[in-house]
Amino acid sequence: MKDSSTPSFRNAWEAVLSQVRARMDPEDFRRWFGTTAYASDSGDQISVWASSEAIRRHVVSHFQRYIDDALEALDRADTHVRFIVAGTAEDEDEET
Repeated sequence: MKDSSTPSFRNAWEAVLSQVRARMDPEDFRRWFGTTAYASDSGDQISVWASSEAIRRHVVSHFQRYIDDALEALDRADTHVRFIVAGTAEDEDEET
């Protein structure tokens, strides 16, 4: 039987976003995270789609601490979040 006090998430990125959202102004959260989307979770890496390189850069440079704190709170401190810009070839992608 599932504990109704524990929120359920469709994927790991949704769980991270739940933690990040609680620390941010709603409009800023929507602006910077609203266009991100879960891609995959290999256990040690969560891949997330970002709609543009500008969004990816801003999220990494301004909110990486929030993401790291969220991963720690979710017992995933050893997990890395990798942002992939939609439409960017794999060899052009800068890993973060």
